[in-house]
Amino acid sequence: MNNQQVQEIARECNNKIPERYIRKQHEEYGGRHVTNTNASSLPTAEIPVVEFSLLTSSSQVELDKLKSAVTTWGCFQVINHGIDSSFLDKVHEITRLFFKVPAEEKRKCLREENDVEGYGNDTVYFDQQTIDWTDRLYLTVLPHDQRKLEFWPQSPSDFREVLDEYISKIDMMNEIVQKALARSLNLEEDCFLKQYGRGKMEARFSYYPPCPWPAKVLGIKPHADATVITFLLQDKEVEGLEILKDDQWFRVPIVPDALTINFGDEIEIMSNGIFKSPVHRVSVNSEKERMTLALFCMPQTETNIVVPVEELVTDETPRLYKDATYTLDFYFENYQHHRRPIDTYKI
Repeated sequence: MNNQQVQEIARECNNKIPERYIRKQHEEYGGRHVTNTNASSLPTAEIPVVEFSLLTSSSQVELDKLKSAVTTWGCFQVINHGIDSSFLDKVHEITRLFFKVPAEEKRKCLREENDVEGYGNDTVYFDQQTIDWTDRLYLTVLPHDQRKLEFWPQSPSDFREVLDEYISKIDMMNEIVQKALARSLNLEEDCFLKQYGRGKMEARFSYYPPCPWPAKVLGIKPHADATVITFLLQDKEVEGLEILKDDQWFRVPIVPDALTINFGDEIEIMSNGIFKSPVHRVSVNSEKERMTLALFCMPQTETNIVVPVEELVTDETPRLYKDATYTLDFYFENYQHHRRPIDTYKI
């Protein structure tokens, strides 16, 4: 584990980046040829914007837009989701305030060496591993009985209250989106939720310090999420999320008060490959810091095996994936070796 956080390194580096943070060409994604890698020259991803309020209605137009988004980009921007702009500002504020407290206060939440949960940066699996240019606070937030409250910040004082309210709103949205996904395929609306079960939600607060040579580092290396659904609250002003499509990188724009929803390996497996789990990464800025909050929604790994929905496996569309179980260790070890975990389960 790193003894020093990236936030501290960025303040003290004097324009010299430690070698362990410098990206390698072969990490651009698993040896694939990628057309464009320079963040400053990326085209904008034309990701659909979906009216959340219409996903609970009988609007076939919005369901078709949702299906198109998930089968092409693997993500969409959602507006009119029922979360007030003023409350989103509170979520942004607790994120900002946590990363602004003194280092000794943040270290009260410091994760243990071989655990993801808590405050820190990359777990180091091997000597030559490239470390992400980011600090994170990683918390299990649902179910309540799996929370490790010793890692939850005491400062800011309203951190837990605001996060709890946000979690409850996202939990409701998660159920609605999963039902809409099923309806978009003319399936029983609870077919994905049955596999999701009791479900688990993890929060990742991310802080990306400015970097004097942003092209030499990555905030997060290329990867696809191991989730059913990920809800991302982007920074209000500073872009950084980039998505890989057709072997080209695209930058994901900021839509005011929208949530960026992307889909993970588990929904790709459940849908037998119809829905896509997009590869994405995060670039950093030379002058401005960036802060985000991602909520990862997934089945309980101890009890749930993810399989393609039975109705989607036919003679014309044979089964593409074996039974799959994702654990954090399995996922992160693949991530640091620039491998996609889903490839393990392909038939």
